Amino acid sequence: MAQKFAPRTFGVVGAAVCALALSACQDQASSGGGARDYISAVGSSTVYPFATAVGEKFAEATGNKTPKIDSTGTGGGFERFCSGVGGETPDIANASRRIKKKEYDSCVANGVKDIVEVQIGIDGIALGEATRGPGFKLTEEDVYKALAATPYGKPNTAKTWADVNPALPAVAISVFGPPSTSGTYDAFKELILGRGCDANPEMKALKDSDKDKHEAVCTALRGAPFYVEQGENDNLIISKLDKNPTSLGIFGFSYLDANKDKIKAVPVQGVAPSYAAIADGSYPGSRPLFIYIKKAHVGVVPGLAEYVAEFLKGAGEGGYLNAKGLIVSPAAIAATATANGTAMTALNGADLK
Repeated sequence: MAQKFAPRTFGVVGAAVCALALSACQDQASSGGGARDYISAVGSSTVYPFATAVGEKFAEATGNKTPKIDSTGTGGGFERFCSGVGGETPDIANASRRIKKKEYDSCVANGVKDIVEVQIGIDGIALGEATRGPGFKLTEEDVYKALAATPYGKPNTAKTWADVNPALPAVAISVFGPPSTSGTYDAFKELILGRGCDANPEMKALKDSDKDKHEAVCTALRGAPFYVEQGENDNLIISKLDKNPTSLGIFGFSYLDANKDKIKAVPVQGVAPSYAAIADGSYPGSRPLFIYIKKAHVGVVPGLAEYVAEFLKGAGEGGYLNAKGLIVSPAAIAATATANGTAMTALNGADLK
């Protein structure tokens, strides 16, 4: 019964065969059989609350089963998504960064050759502290000097924030953040840590002369007790801050926005993360959010195209995901996303990094 979907986009015959396979194997769907009658999505913990909200609306509107969505982190999600085509593999990868070239190549090598990219909106890498915290105001360079394993190529000896910058509180450096499998982790390193490193002219020059060394010096993080990974659970970071009021947390803006009674934003470069600041790009930690759809599963897994349409509806201007902290993409990007998600246009992959 563990039949596979065809490895390429289906023709009429292939779709019919797979539809029959689904019908025959629905009783195996919940146990990981080769066919499913529900949508399977994996990936970003940041996208997770948006994806689940869409799933509930989709099930209510269509009568289909509620999608099964796993919060595995962006990297872990792509690994599962790219493992192949068929009922035992996910239909959607949720991502808090764009798919990497090496991930796309892995997909293609495993037969996942038609991938639809839809940017669902914008988010921000937010730093936050407990409402009774000391009131941090940081620069990108402050963050880099505090958390880099070897700032400017030398071992990091800073123990307090005042060691980093005398104007900062003299409290121990303690930051709770996502693991290396998370897109939030990747975006934090690129958008805040890396920029803090490049504030130094020598480090910026190193980027051109020795890219690998630059990456090691600029983005390798210290371990505990300075930077403590909390797994793919941003809510756990929120609770940690409540118990550790002099610590900082790193998470998606939507979690900060949803927990204003427990935590407050930490300004970076003089700008606090807010809906407006992220939307207009003035906040330095802004980043796009995506869903990736396996085109070979469209028309085979019930309701997959309708789920994507519901996501686009919820993510649009005035959509219900706005109230949950998802920031609407600029008009041109939103139009491209709608076109891709409606026509199921496959990603070219030539411009990926």
